[in-house]
Amino acid sequence: MSHVFSEETHRNMLSRIPQCTGREVADWLRTVEEGPSLVRFEEKVSWLRGEHDLAYGHAKAIIHEYDLRRAARKLL
Repeated sequence: MSHVFSEETHRNMLSRIPQCTGREVADWLRTVEEGPSLVRFEEKVSWLRGEHDLAYGHAKAIIHEYDLRRAARKLL
């Protein structure tokens, strides 16, 4: 299954996460950072869903954002 979102879909999903989960995106990104050192995208999504009972789309958006930000840090 592809983990590619359109930019618009990704931003829309991120904007809904606080209302749907009760936690800010930054808090979820810290949770992922402090979580287990998983390599594959789907492993991270599965962990986040199982550990925190998130919907697949929300977990996918959080991991996608985490990976985007991590990649941006490496470029700096």
